Amino acid sequence: MTRRIGTLSALLTLALVLVGTAPSLLHAEDTTIEKAGVAVGVSVGNVIFLPAKAISTSMGVFFGALSFVLTGGDTEIMHQAWRDTTEGPYLITPEVARNAIGRRPNLSETE
Repeated sequence: MTRRIGTLSALLTLALVLVGTAPSLLHAEDTTIEKAGVAVGVSVGNVIFLPAKAISTSMGVFFGALSFVLTGGDTEIMHQAWRDTTEGPYLITPEVARNAIGRRPNLSETE
């Protein structure tokens, strides 16, 4: 039993060391294939994002106007609903995608 625990802890330690050092071993370079992958990802993302943004904006405008009517003319609630749903971004760009997932220090060396 003790031997199994020792073997298991040794394997776990080795796995943790490998996982911890793997990102430093993998160095992403700004290649053509990486640029193509970003372009494909952004394009596919926009196919999903643009209709969702259009629906969200139109519903926000409608329900903002409806809240104006139902609250007896409270413009603050109406403007808040409009502001929340009509603010950008309207397109996913590589910069928007980078900001959404966060900056990765290991990739900023090549930029």
